[in-house]
Amino acid sequence: MRKVTGSVLLGKSELGYKMRKAAVLLAPCVLVCLLLSFSQAARQGQDIKCGACRALVDEMDWDISQIDPKRMIQTGSFRINPDGSQSIREIPLARSEGNLLELMESVCERMGDYGERTDSATHRKSYIRIKSRSGEPLDLSEATLDSRVTSSLKFACETIVEQYEDEVIEFFAHENENIKDKLCSKRTDLCDHALTSSHDEL
Repeated sequence: MRKVTGSVLLGKSELGYKMRKAAVLLAPCVLVCLLLSFSQAARQGQDIKCGACRALVDEMDWDISQIDPKRMIQTGSFRINPDGSQSIREIPLARSEGNLLELMESVCERMGDYGERTDSATHRKSYIRIKSRSGEPLDLSEATLDSRVTSSLKFACETIVEQYEDEVIEFFAHENENIKDKLCSKRTDLCDHALTSSHDEL
């Protein structure tokens, strides 16, 4: 009986040793898998934020282009200065702060008009319009339509509008060119790969 008990104990000890050895060997693999998973999730989050920012700029540009550039609005103080003058100036309505704030209230609703595309070489995501503004058919062969993606884009857009309202107004009030890169990359750092991505096809 003692011999049997001894061999059983020895068997358990060997089994325990083998399990510990397997755990030690598997731990690095599990760690690498977790790191890759976290890295991929972080990259997808970055792609969503970048895509939302660039789509926001595209939509704001479109809205501004639909307003007659000759329409002006008076801004400044209507109070009369000691010299009898008034500090009033005229600016284009389209790029006035009031109009920009109004456009920003509804711009994120249009994130539902975008689909997701994956770059076959880099596996980075970009976001393209899936609904034409003019009614012309669009090439959707590379676009994936997913309600979870549009929900994520909308949430990211709303976060950008909330966190960077002043920056959005500043750029659209005074800038006409390269707003996507200036706002989404240089000022906010939402796009870490803006210059090499295909987001400009929005």
